[in-house]
Amino acid sequence: MQLPRLAWALTAAAVSFLLLLLLHNQILREGQLAAGTCEIVTLDRDSSQPRRTIARQTARCACRKGQIAGTTRARPACVDVRIVRSRQWCEMTPCLDDEGCNLLVNHSGWTCTQPGGRVKTTTVS
Repeated sequence: MQLPRLAWALTAAAVSFLLLLLLHNQILREGQLAAGTCEIVTLDRDSSQPRRTIARQTARCACRKGQIAGTTRARPACVDVRIVRSRQWCEMTPCLDDEGCNLLVNHSGWTCTQPGGRVKTTTVS
């Protein structure tokens, strides 16, 4: 009679341990990003100058091997590390579909020109 009780107690303890382990792993994983994805951590806008808005954003990315944080379609994204090293920013398709991309003269960033002529300049720091 004691052997079935012991087996039942051991089984209950093992199941409880596994549930606690799964819960612990889930809590640890909640702060992690999926591979190849990014999220915006901070976004600051300064509109104190007329006709000009300065925006600064910080992104957190979990890029795969051979990738690095960049910008695609005006959103943070993981891009090929070769693009960043060569500073050929327009290769990562940073502008929206209807915008044109041009490199800044010193390759420190790019501009996105909208059909109406409005220009958004992005510099990399």
